[in-house]
Amino acid sequence: MDKDVVESIAKGVADGKLKFHEIEEKVGKDANLAAKIRCRALEILRGISLSNIANHILDFNRLITLNIENPIGAIQLPIGIAGPLKVSGSYANGDFYIPLCTTEGALVASVNRGCAAITSSGGAHSKVIKDGITRAPLFRTSSVEEAQTLATWVQENFSELAETVSKADAHCRLQKIDPYIVGNNVFLRFSFSTDDAMGMNMATIACDEFRKIIENKLPFAKCVSLSGNLCVDKKPSAMNLIQGRGKTVISEAALRRSIVKKTLKTTPEGIVEVNWRKNYVGSALAGSYGFNAHFANIVAAIFLATGQDAAQIVESSMGFTTAEVLENSDLYISVTLPSLEVGTVGGGTRLPTQQEALKILDCQGSGNPPGANAKKFAEIIAAAVLAGELSLLSALSAQQLAEAHVKLGRAGVRSGLKP
Repeated sequence: MDKDVVESIAKGVADGKLKFHEIEEKVGKDANLAAKIRCRALEILRGISLSNIANHILDFNRLITLNIENPIGAIQLPIGIAGPLKVSGSYANGDFYIPLCTTEGALVASVNRGCAAITSSGGAHSKVIKDGITRAPLFRTSSVEEAQTLATWVQENFSELAETVSKADAHCRLQKIDPYIVGNNVFLRFSFSTDDAMGMNMATIACDEFRKIIENKLPFAKCVSLSGNLCVDKKPSAMNLIQGRGKTVISEAALRRSIVKKTLKTTPEGIVEVNWRKNYVGSALAGSYGFNAHFANIVAAIFLATGQDAAQIVESSMGFTTAEVLENSDLYISVTLPSLEVGTVGGGTRLPTQQEALKILDCQGSGNPPGANAKKFAEIIAAAVLAGELSLLSALSAQQLAEAHVKLGRAGVRSGLKP
């Protein structure tokens, strides 16, 4: 399209003659061109330049509605690499390099140090012990009797509901139904296996079909909301901490005392004390959902790099760190993530740079058998979280935290200190 025509349409948008969401129709449903016009309209409206946002590699014709609406361009964040990290698990086996997307100086270096210590001691052992994404529709009834009838009915008709799901989507399988009754309200927490997809959309679509069946079979039951907040999606909760959601995964390692001293500059006893007093006493005092030092740092960095749902960092970063001195005086350390919600297909994993990050981890796309890649990915993430926890606890034990941030940049720059 002629540059003058693009400018004319952008001015029309800026003048309020055309709405942002109407631009695609105006330009023949070319989402890339619409993004340029939208970006130019914002420049006119705000009197600014958006040349960096406008400069990107994305094909919005592939992403429109699947991943974004009203696109104007893209942002860039730096990605660093940590590793190699040796992992042995049911699905992840080998040396892995961890892509970390962050703007926090010292994070990549910290995780890298943890990777070195773990790998030198033989590696981390990771295992997915539970896997199931949940959605919990809320139904209103007239009485507790009707509520109980509904709760009983879904359990007695589990097979019919499960068959409905499997016929609609071979990658989505109903695992269980947990009813919860509050007065005349019934929350039905459905759990699904969704292979390599994180599965939230699959679960939502399946629950909508269940809603239709239930309202047809039990006319007294009315679905008030397809999500009743007991799922629990994108919110911290005791439910997910205890029951789990997505992948429940554990990673552990035994580190030789000599490596703790040489690489981490502290002792097993020092790490254990910090973990106990900071992660357990401090977290208990704060009423935290999970007792850990900074799971969210590593989870967020990997989520951004690999196209996961960023809002699910909330529940995915809950969890527990344990540490103890073994009889031979070496260090045992573990992390447990009860609600790690990840996938290797769908959502943001369609983005080209995120696909490349998943390829670095050898986790891109569908696994063989289906579901293997997502579980492998979860085992690697848990091991990376373990590396991050180990390094931070060591830095705190050795009184190195402030020094590391000064040396590696941002805190020192802002305070006027020189690295």
